[in-house]
Amino acid sequence: MTTTLPASIAAAPPVRKGNAVRDAATLTRRNLLRLFRTPQLAVFSTIQPVMFVLLFVYVFGGALKPALRAQGFPYSYPSYLIPGIIVQTVLFGGASTAVGLSEDFSKGIVDRFRSLPMARSAVLMGRTLSDLVRNMFVVALMLVVGSLVGFRFHNGFAPAVGAVILSLVFGFAFSWIFALVGLAVGEPETAQVAGFLPTFPLVFASSVFTPVSTMPGWLQAFAKHQPVTVTVNAIRNLTQGGPVASYTWQALAWCLGILVVFVPLAVRMYRKG
Repeated sequence: MTTTLPASIAAAPPVRKGNAVRDAATLTRRNLLRLFRTPQLAVFSTIQPVMFVLLFVYVFGGALKPALRAQGFPYSYPSYLIPGIIVQTVLFGGASTAVGLSEDFSKGIVDRFRSLPMARSAVLMGRTLSDLVRNMFVVALMLVVGSLVGFRFHNGFAPAVGAVILSLVFGFAFSWIFALVGLAVGEPETAQVAGFLPTFPLVFASSVFTPVSTMPGWLQAFAKHQPVTVTVNAIRNLTQGGPVASYTWQALAWCLGILVVFVPLAVRMYRKG
């Protein structure tokens, strides 16, 4: 007697104890090559933060200096601004995770990946790791641009390295939120909107551009404790001096909490999709 297997089972690839690290590295390389072959993506990810720096330093910087002096910040406005711009840039850049995954879904590329004997988590790891590499370049660019407009490190070499690492960890954690968004919406245009909308209140209701104390009292309660403010304050104090431990641990706790929640959710949605 012959038993016919369902098509979904018969077509499934053979299960193997594959090297998930190697699979993720292969897909990371694929995503980076795609970025390099699409110049407009690279231009957008670099021009936008540069425009924010120039806008706030030369247009709003003069108006914001009194607020900084009132808070006792001893350095120039660019030294206050650049740590916030770095966090904003890695956060906005994470939206490309959502767009990239949704494009791969809409073009059927993810279905091809599923037909291969590769680790299920490799597609998501490849996407988030490629965005991490891109963030390394963008953070370096922001430091160069910042130095040209007056940003300086005032707290030594080791804290400066720690600030860069913390910004990259923060961006990597949020990439998993955007990965879940990209998997959920499925269309690139929708993914772009869904990725940017939640980030705007997090960025502008924070200490990225101005001290939280200048905001209305009802907004300060949210702004003081949300992850962008905590991370910006940690990076700002690492680069400019100030209390480091409390903000740094809070920022790392946010990153760890995001990873613990959203990595399993994103992997689960990928498997169900």
